[in-house]
Amino acid sequence: MGFNTDGLRLFVLAAEMLNISAAGRRLGMAPAVSSAKLAKLEHALGAELLHRTTRKVSLSIEGVDFLPFAREMIAQEEAALAALGKGTANVSGTLRFAAPSTFAQLYIAPILPKFLDQHPDLTLDLHLSDVQFDLIEGSYDLALRNAPLLDTSLKGRKLADDQRILCAAPSYLAVHGTPQSPDELANHKLIAFRHLRPRPLRAADGETGEFSPGAAKSQLIIDDGLSQKHATLAGAGISLNSLWSVHEEITSGQLRRVLPDYEGDDGNALWLIYPKSNVLSPKVRVFMDFLIAEIGKTPPWEG
Repeated sequence: MGFNTDGLRLFVLAAEMLNISAAGRRLGMAPAVSSAKLAKLEHALGAELLHRTTRKVSLSIEGVDFLPFAREMIAQEEAALAALGKGTANVSGTLRFAAPSTFAQLYIAPILPKFLDQHPDLTLDLHLSDVQFDLIEGSYDLALRNAPLLDTSLKGRKLADDQRILCAAPSYLAVHGTPQSPDELANHKLIAFRHLRPRPLRAADGETGEFSPGAAKSQLIIDDGLSQKHATLAGAGISLNSLWSVHEEITSGQLRRVLPDYEGDDGNALWLIYPKSNVLSPKVRVFMDFLIAEIGKTPPWEG
């Protein structure tokens, strides 16, 4: 099959921008050249990748299916050139990165200017949500996930531990009292994150328990981590939070640890993950290395 990566790069960029001429200009092509190059790629593939009308451009069904493979072929070329010491010294293109919005607001957004200054030819396309997403279907190059790495179709590098602790506002504890054992949690208002599934707890001496909103006086279910923290600060109940999310409030006294000998025990960690089938392209590698250097080596919440 005869097509080169120039056509693939044009298709990927046009799919992201939904504008063939603008994508061509980004790659230094005149509009007529970009249209001809895309048509040549479609002819080689025997499929229309982009629907064009006088008003808009949209991905065809075949284009949606082909897009992740096009991205991987470009990554393969970049990785091969890098292995040979060739290719451009500066990474370029668009890096699609997904991350939990709460973590990104606290720790990633503040350091992005430094990264973008180091890589002026790279564009970051960020998808931020505390709701679980499908990495492969979303065609992301890289994602941060705060959960156990159980999916065998994914590979990853650990960014940091994700210690989970119980906490509540002093105002809540003043009214409702402080539980002295996990069994006493059933008598309290527990803030559930996304669902009512019980979460295992473990103490340093091996004692176990559960954080189970469904078995307690639960009135609040939230799917956004920052909102959960604010509700806890307002005295809505006891919540199970990542230490990275609440360490400043714990230090200042705005929140207090509840059952401080116990932590969440479901194997969570912060992982930088990517599809196993994908070659680790230079743009993904430099962003992973940057996040590990800036956050992972000395996590701010562990200081």
